[in-house]
Amino acid sequence: MRLATLKNGTPDGRLVVVSPDATACAPAPIATLQQAIEQWDAVAPALAVITDFREPLDPQAVAAPLPRAWQWLDGSAFKSHGDLMDAVLGITKPKTEVPLMYQGMSDTFLPPISEARFPSEDLGIDFEGEFGVIVDAVPMGASAEQAMKHIRLVVQINDWSLRSLAGPEMKTGFGWVQAKPACGMAPFAVTPDELGDGWRDGRVCLDLLVDWNGKRFGAANGGSMEFGFHELVAHAARTRDLVAGTVIGSGTVSNTNFREIGSSCIAERRGIEVLDLDEARTPFMAFGDVVRMEAVDGSGRAPFGMLEQKAVPA
Repeated sequence: MRLATLKNGTPDGRLVVVSPDATACAPAPIATLQQAIEQWDAVAPALAVITDFREPLDPQAVAAPLPRAWQWLDGSAFKSHGDLMDAVLGITKPKTEVPLMYQGMSDTFLPPISEARFPSEDLGIDFEGEFGVIVDAVPMGASAEQAMKHIRLVVQINDWSLRSLAGPEMKTGFGWVQAKPACGMAPFAVTPDELGDGWRDGRVCLDLLVDWNGKRFGAANGGSMEFGFHELVAHAARTRDLVAGTVIGSGTVSNTNFREIGSSCIAERRGIEVLDLDEARTPFMAFGDVVRMEAVDGSGRAPFGMLEQKAVPA
């Protein structure tokens, strides 16, 4: 099952069920995705049986599946990316057996086709392709096995970053604030079964195709997460209940063979250049640049749809 939210002038939009070919949709029997996730066991069966898709689906009319959320927690579950970024930022983290995670801005998720506004090009504008999950209510202390049952929907995310601010903020010992503006989401939130073999052990095992200004930049696969989403959810719930509608991200999708398959963010490419060439040569984004992201399975199908966002001045 694939769900989308249409813009209707309200902060949370209107929930619809998407046709298998993603060209049409049908109204959901409940107004918003937030309302649906809060009563998922009761609502999901009614959503799953909808097959009368009569309303054309206009990509420009689609908002983020969850235009605003109670909570956005982003992990760093790809070791190859984390190790490289630590070296670039000059950060030495203590060794730990638990996931890394921070709490980010959740009151706005940008539509899949949209402009992303930034104060200045000098802030090091960067895209970050990743996957995420939306959970229903998770009780404090839930185990990873229990947490898996609370993962109701899977999403694809562009986690915008301002790299010139990231290093200084991290070195203060507090988390990111200015370096992490609003994220974007691909158009469709999907149930894990919609991914078929692409959902294994709490991981999205699909290639995330990233194009920058029309040129392929990366095609990393999401299956190499050091921690699965169920483990990220359990980590987040160790000392708190997670409210229904909490979004948890994987961090930038990355594979150890990034020199061959490319990267899901510019910072990783620059880090590779530092290692190989002693200097970063790839610039960050300029105003007017466009990033396009689409996760695909073995048949070329894109279950989350396509995200395309342009960096523009605020």
